[in-house]
Amino acid sequence: MEFLFRFIVGGLIVSLFSAMGGVLKPKSFAGLFSAAPSVALATLTLTIFKNGKPYASLESRSMIVGALSLFFYLALCSHLLMKYKIHAAMVTISGLALWLLCALGAWALVLR
Repeated sequence: MEFLFRFIVGGLIVSLFSAMGGVLKPKSFAGLFSAAPSVALATLTLTIFKNGKPYASLESRSMIVGALSLFFYLALCSHLLMKYKIHAAMVTISGLALWLLCALGAWALVLR
């Protein structure tokens, strides 16, 4: 039953976010808006039904911390790739250190 719920809710939300992404410019945003938000919303909905709202609140804070850490990682990678033309594999792998630092730092400050 849980898989059916994830399939239906995830599909509906993916379609909604994909339609939003199709309206925005540039079109590359469509993929961004169709994947992550829909998975997060379906997961949070299931978490609310299974474990209650307080637990889902804690999980959503964790998702926000992860998203902010990912933002800083992506900003660093974009900057290094565009400005210095460094090889993509080296930039993305070395940038993981910043992501880990942000994620652990935010966990220590906010979630702990």
